[in-house]
Amino acid sequence: MASAFEFIQQVRAEAAKVVWPNRQEVIYTTIVVIAMSFLASLFFLLTDWVISNAVLFTLSLGH
Repeated sequence: MASAFEFIQQVRAEAAKVVWPNRQEVIYTTIVVIAMSFLASLFFLLTDWVISNAVLFTLSLGH
């Protein structure tokens, strides 16, 4: 079993391998996430509307 000191050294070595995104990558990724969230919300809004109308239509047939 590795000692605490060796563990800390290994953690620092792995942390040094991390490549952080630059400002342009962060901005681009943020825009993509916001756009995809907006598109997903539109998709679910439309899907909910279609299913809701289908259920209402089906229930209205019984009257």
